[in-house]
Amino acid sequence: MTENESSSNFQLSTISAEMLELAKTMKVLVVDDSRTLRRLLMRELNQIGITNILEAADGLEAVEKVKGEAFDLMLLDMEMPELDGLGALRVIKSTPELKYLPVIIVSAAEQFEKTVECIQIGAEDYLPKPFNPVLLRARVFSSLEKKRLRDVDRDRILQLQHEKELLNIEQMKTEKLMLNILPRPIAERLKKGESNIAGSYPEATILFSDLVGFTKMSAGKTASELVKLLNDLFTRFDKRAEDLGIEKIKTIGDAYMAVGGLPIPRSDHADIVAQMALGMFDDLKDFNASNQLEVNMRIGINSGPVVAGVIGFTKFSYDLWGNTVNTASRMESTAENGRIQVSAMAHVFLETNFHTELRGLIECKGLGEIQTYYLNAKK
Repeated sequence: MTENESSSNFQLSTISAEMLELAKTMKVLVVDDSRTLRRLLMRELNQIGITNILEAADGLEAVEKVKGEAFDLMLLDMEMPELDGLGALRVIKSTPELKYLPVIIVSAAEQFEKTVECIQIGAEDYLPKPFNPVLLRARVFSSLEKKRLRDVDRDRILQLQHEKELLNIEQMKTEKLMLNILPRPIAERLKKGESNIAGSYPEATILFSDLVGFTKMSAGKTASELVKLLNDLFTRFDKRAEDLGIEKIKTIGDAYMAVGGLPIPRSDHADIVAQMALGMFDDLKDFNASNQLEVNMRIGINSGPVVAGVIGFTKFSYDLWGNTVNTASRMESTAENGRIQVSAMAHVFLETNFHTELRGLIECKGLGEIQTYYLNAKK
């Protein structure tokens, strides 16, 4: 055994079995205008288990090859016609999809300044001519190990980016769900960490509606059919409320509650609620026609001060309290079927823009007699 062979075997014995196995899967591009030198380099690479080797005779050919297929390492000669090693390296390192390719510069001693410039541009390492086989193998395995570690880091970064995207999607779902439960301003305050969200509002208009005949009709329906029907009707109401800028508060059975002027105050709170009430009867008419039903409805409206806030911990909700809310509920429960009954307070806001008629004093449970009106149409 020669001294070189002994040195080569020693060098290979110091390389981990993992790296030797990795070498078998690597794809290397050898670039040199000398066919003899390319063959020498390829032979040395073969001896360390790298067999997937392509070659290029100049810098232009090398650039075309790395743009067309993926490589794990490039051995790049410095002096070549057409495009030298320095020029080829500049192209590779300025191309985003190629800049991570490890490049070992093969150069003569008199090209030291160019070699230094190549390292500054981004070359992984250099190999002096005439090259030493042991040094070649050391540089190759060092570059491949660095690339393996970079690939691991890139895979980890990609995984983190993927997990971040999934987290963003889940956060968007959570936010969408929250907005289905709470008004946007309230949801934003909750996201900021506020735990006690409540406020008093001097003017708002409350609407309550209740379906007439729905309970009797539901006796002949299955649970899924009943839920489907309610969802159909309430979805129509929800779309109308959203278009008008009204906040839906909740549904209780076949009752529907909404408010105008909350959580963002607005001066036309009574007008938009009146438009909502009139439109709900249009929605009910279309609903009955679509489902061959004859469901009727009562609606009550009242205006005044309210307290609003978020209650609950695990199943929180945005709700309203106060005498204004109670009166609005009584306006609904004492209304005649198919009519919209409004209180005297609401009538003050509505009489300018809507046709109303006096109904008179109505006894309301817990409130005594209240002057009421019927809302008929928009002027």
